[in-house]
Amino acid sequence: MHAPDAAGTPLNWDLYRAAVVDIRFGDRAVRVSPRPRGTVGGFFPVPAGGGATVHVITAWNPRGRTASDDANARAQHLLLDEVRLRGLTWWPAEGGDACGTHREESVAVVGLSDTAARDLGRRFGQDAVFAWTPDAWRVLACDTGAVAVSGWAASGRAPA
Repeated sequence: MHAPDAAGTPLNWDLYRAAVVDIRFGDRAVRVSPRPRGTVGGFFPVPAGGGATVHVITAWNPRGRTASDDANARAQHLLLDEVRLRGLTWWPAEGGDACGTHREESVAVVGLSDTAARDLGRRFGQDAVFAWTPDAWRVLACDTGAVAVSGWAASGRAPA
């Protein structure tokens, strides 16, 4: 569902908090997984001290409803057009559950504020976006100010 619960979080909030994201950096792929708050480890793609955040956004399955492959592809294409139009640095990504039963094509973007990332997610009908920094992995609700903060681990993977 797309509606937030009484606490201001989307109904699938716990699923978003447990989700993993695979990001392809050319010939290298990295899986980012949530860890206990304050725990970080592995590769971060932006130089430390740069203050940059990597936001992960999808256009798949808007409003929490399963869309057709064609509808998801069209929506994702429009999202990528918007990212390119803004001149943002980006990498292909895919988010989903840790066992791989649910996956959604996404984009990992540098150059947005949290507010702009939430706005872009909301524009494409999303409940939440991810925000990855050197010290935290955050889930940001698009329709409210809700935030879940955790640590992260980034491990190498074979590119898909």
